[in-house]
Amino acid sequence: MCGRFAITMPAEAMAEPFEAVPGNDLPCGPDFNICPTDMVAAVTSAGGLRRLRPMRWGFLPHWYKTPSDGPLLINARADTLAHKPAFAAAARQRRCLIPASGFYEWQTGPQGARLPWYIARSDGAPLAFAAIWQDWERDGHSLTTCAIVTTGANARMAEIHTRMPVILEPADWPLWLGEAGHGAALLMRPADDGVLQLHRVGTAVNSTRADGPELIESI
Repeated sequence: MCGRFAITMPAEAMAEPFEAVPGNDLPCGPDFNICPTDMVAAVTSAGGLRRLRPMRWGFLPHWYKTPSDGPLLINARADTLAHKPAFAAAARQRRCLIPASGFYEWQTGPQGARLPWYIARSDGAPLAFAAIWQDWERDGHSLTTCAIVTTGANARMAEIHTRMPVILEPADWPLWLGEAGHGAALLMRPADDGVLQLHRVGTAVNSTRADGPELIESI
């Protein structure tokens, strides 16, 4: 799964690797502890133009009467994405990329302690999470919302957790964004073991209120 992540640079700087036009209302960065329901920056593509747009992290199906009407859908499983009623239409028509510098995952330690790890690309480049998005409207209130697609963990991540976000390589971005034909389902696989590096970080990140570069420092 993916329940927290970090962006270590201003959101506008994340637009450059994706050749996307940044919006004027992007969430401020850096943010070392992005949590569910926070606003995040997401790359969409339409008419040959990529944009970096703000979205609420927590997908809202059209039948939700309020943003808290049902489970908080921050992740969407790759194996059920095309068939689950909440996600099927978005999987076909509204795919996006969520840039990140890294993400956190927790390992269960002695006496049930939650031991956080920070995971980033080995080459230092930004991560690109496969994601889906949807506009939600009710009683004059509207939100653009998103969920990160997850898959089974690769061998390295499996030491910590059974699942991980789908992380796309630059060559795959056009296909996921709908710019290069069909076959996006083939991309929903774990990253190769060598793509990511992992290190333990301090338990300060266990609090959703914590922030700062010290959260991603190795211990």
